[in-house]
Formats: sequence, structure tokens, C-alpha cells
Amino acid sequence: MRTTLLYIWLIVTILPTFSQWGTIAYYQINKDYITRVLCENRDKPQLHCDGHCYLAKKLKAQQEKQDQQTSDLVQNLPALHLFASPLARFEFLPTHFSPSLRPAFFYQLATYHAPLSIPVHPPCA
Repeated sequence: MRTTLLYIWLIVTILPTFSQWGTIAYYQINKDYITRVLCENRDKPQLHCDGHCYLAKKLKAQQEKQDQQTSDLVQNLPALHLFASPLARFEFLPTHFSPSLRPAFFYQLATYHAPLSIPVHPPCA
């Protein structure tokens, strides 16, 4: 079952890339008919167009159709808005700094009191 679904998905994914090959194969198979009936330059045999104008128009139309489908798909794609909610909220309680007061930092509900002095002794000479 998995293998079958994998092959179906693979064919559906790759099929649009082979559409131009299908058009070229159709041109090669029906080259005589296209040269006699559908060619724009059939009354000018010295140009040796042999239906290349018809093939070029079909390939261009296919490319434009594929580009239009791609742009429609991209425009109609739902937007995924990613955002980050503020996980950390800091509140500084003292509105003024005093060396005698130790500042208190609140991280959500936990409290941390920062020391005002660091107990580091100067190196001995």
C-alpha cells in the first residue's frame, strides 16, 4: 500500500515537468500534418519552418499556463504567521538607585537579588 501511494505521489509530482516532452513528442509524431495544415509559414517553403512556429507557440503557451498556475498557487497559499510571545518579563521595582538598596529583579514569579559588591580580593604584590 505504501509503495503504491509513493508511486502515485511520484507520478503526480513529476508529471508537470514532462508536459513539454509530451508536446514535443506530439509534434514529432504529427510533423507532416502540422507542416501542411497548422504551420504559419506553409506558403513560404524556403524558410524550412516545418511547423517549428507551431511548436514554439504551444511550448510558450504551456510555460505561461504553468507560470500562471504556480503564481495562483503561491498567492492562494495560506499564510503562516510565526511569532514569539514574551516568555521572560522583567520588572525593576526600585524607581531610583541607591547604593544602600539591593535591586530586586523579578523573573516571572521567581525573585533574584543581585549582590552589589563582588568579593574579589586584589592580587598580592
